[in-house]
Amino acid sequence: MNKPELVKLVESKTALKEFPKFKAGDTVTVNYTIKEGNKERIQSFQGVVLQLRGAGTTKTFTIRKISGNIGVERIFPFCSPNIDSIEINKRGVVRRARIFYLRKLRGKKARIKERRYKAAN
Repeated sequence: MNKPELVKLVESKTALKEFPKFKAGDTVTVNYTIKEGNKERIQSFQGVVLQLRGAGTTKTFTIRKISGNIGVERIFPFCSPNIDSIEINKRGVVRRARIFYLRKLRGKKARIKERRYKAAN
């Protein structure tokens, strides 16, 4: 079995969940399962999407939030079985696919404009 056949086999075995489409600048909430001993609970992580990276089973996204005046970033793989759901809270307007410049900004400067939609009549 050569490499392309092996990649197709692995992708077919790992079923990707369907999540809503989002991009950098959007504010999302990721609900994921945490296992502590023999107990499980769902914890949410809400923040701004900094980047989307990769393709297929290696696709990941990075989320940043401010927790007690400290910036916290977390990288989530799309194909992780621990992700329960992803909710989009706000759609943001940014001109870049990777908004790492947000790391240097504080307070009001770190705000992202919200994307507005026209009402269809």
